[in-house]
Amino acid sequence: MKYKLLGRSGLRVSELALGTMTFGEDWGWGASKDESRKMFDLYASQGGNFIDTAVNYTDGTSEKFVGDFISSDRDHFVLATKFTLNTRRPDPNFGGNHRKNLMRSVEQSLTQLKTDFIDLLWLHAWDFTTPLDEVMRTLDDLVRSGKVLYLGISDTPAWIVSQANTMADLRGWTPFAALQIPYSLIERTPERDLLPMARVLDLAVTPWGILGSGVLSGKYNSDAKASGRAQLRGPVSEKSLTIAREAESIAKEIGATTSQVAVAWLRKQEGVIVPILGARTPDQLSDNLKSLEIHLEPAHLKRLDEVSKIELGFPYGFLNLASDMIFGASADQLENHHRK
Repeated sequence: MKYKLLGRSGLRVSELALGTMTFGEDWGWGASKDESRKMFDLYASQGGNFIDTAVNYTDGTSEKFVGDFISSDRDHFVLATKFTLNTRRPDPNFGGNHRKNLMRSVEQSLTQLKTDFIDLLWLHAWDFTTPLDEVMRTLDDLVRSGKVLYLGISDTPAWIVSQANTMADLRGWTPFAALQIPYSLIERTPERDLLPMARVLDLAVTPWGILGSGVLSGKYNSDAKASGRAQLRGPVSEKSLTIAREAESIAKEIGATTSQVAVAWLRKQEGVIVPILGARTPDQLSDNLKSLEIHLEPAHLKRLDEVSKIELGFPYGFLNLASDMIFGASADQLENHHRK
């Protein structure tokens, strides 16, 4: 396992993160403590140090398991958890991004994790309710208190993230260093604005849903299995199946699994990309960890890009067409290092 800097910070995180939403069986699925421990030990044995959880995962069990697992070497691990989502459904103040819930949630996480600080605190999702300056000032207070070291933001529109870091920089508050979003061969819509923003603001990106709800594992590639999945979890689109089948074809060519190809493609994307591995069994996690050994040739990447490409929509399509009107006859003579 190699390491990357967490965006604009100096924090070193392993090139794959361990997602722990499957730690605990409180939601009717997931892994027991023994199985969770095996997955944690397997990840750590490969050099992994970046653990991702949340205050609400499996009703707090995930944090409790993680706290137990890291206790023998707490300072080695980069512990990331999240606030926002409601942990007492009848109570309106037990969810959201406001100061009361944020402070309460962090204290709950510290208790469940059995630690006195959180390495990386994620805002889990934007609530479209709390004023941005309230969020950023409260987060900065937590950093200054020493209870939180670094900040990240998840599942939030790009314009809000941009505004947040601009505000933080102007006011001398702690900015976000990382962005967590769904991103995979199946879900490439973040390429429209979230990923370009992350590169410009130097945010590390930790994608979740990297196997597209299991579609990129290849297990639904037969029509019969896709139909069975449709009855349980909704239909699999024909485009998604086409993408998965192309990944499976490449996997057979290079002696890999379809999941490994999907993760390897993700790791090749531009910017600081640290995929989150979520698994229910040690075997699944072991398979995903082996993606570090997979090499995709340019021809493989081109095939995957073409089969999964999306329309960027307005304004990008329009601005590409308008290039001649903007630059005139010099359009082909300008070497523009700002545009990638």
